[in-house]
Amino acid sequence: MRLTRSFVDRPLRAGDTLVLPDAAAAHLVRVLRLQPGDACVLFNGDGHDYDARLVSVGKREVRAEVVAARRTDNESPLAIILVQGIARGEKMDWILQKATELGVAAIVPVVSERSEVRLDGERADKRTTHWREVVVAACGQSGRATVPPVSAPQPLATAVARLPAGARRLLLDPQAAHGLDAGVAAADGIVLAIGPEGGWSARDLATLRDHGFAGLRLGPRVLRTETAGLAAIAALQALHGDLG
Repeated sequence: MRLTRSFVDRPLRAGDTLVLPDAAAAHLVRVLRLQPGDACVLFNGDGHDYDARLVSVGKREVRAEVVAARRTDNESPLAIILVQGIARGEKMDWILQKATELGVAAIVPVVSERSEVRLDGERADKRTTHWREVVVAACGQSGRATVPPVSAPQPLATAVARLPAGARRLLLDPQAAHGLDAGVAAADGIVLAIGPEGGWSARDLATLRDHGFAGLRLGPRVLRTETAGLAAIAALQALHGDLG
């Protein structure tokens, strides 16, 4: 039987007894109906799974004891950073969830010239918090013990100027001269740029190319933003990562 994994945003070690966060407690007790003595698995994003058991279940708090730590080594050898033009509503959640399941190393949401979603101030903070919760939940479901960081939304030019050096930089472009058959493996990883619903504008493309991005064609059809990145990630993982 597969044990449910619950995220706890704090350091963990064998022998610790802790009060579970409300979300984890509610899922384990109210949804799964676990009782004192029942086993569960906790993770905090440090690359380990922590075997635990519930020691008390009360109306105001649920306590668990950490029994043991296990290194979880299921990260892809291909580090993919997804630079994603912000999509509307549930589309963005879907992209983040599935990209996490497919093993991306980090996600950078960007505002580009044709973006339909504009975020600033408190709204941006709330959306970023929500996106990070989506990614944590996807890690819990998929068995990942390392949580890929999600950057706060930022203009495209700002985001690409801050990217790490060394990684191969690719932008998905149905008009690009080269496809996956040209070979895109990179020892230092890949940065993959996917446009929003309206696609990259001419100025966006110029910005990306000025920062070293090369076009990548993925088949003969134009893919929606919620399809394009996921298809490209899956293909790259199959060729150079851990989906082979």
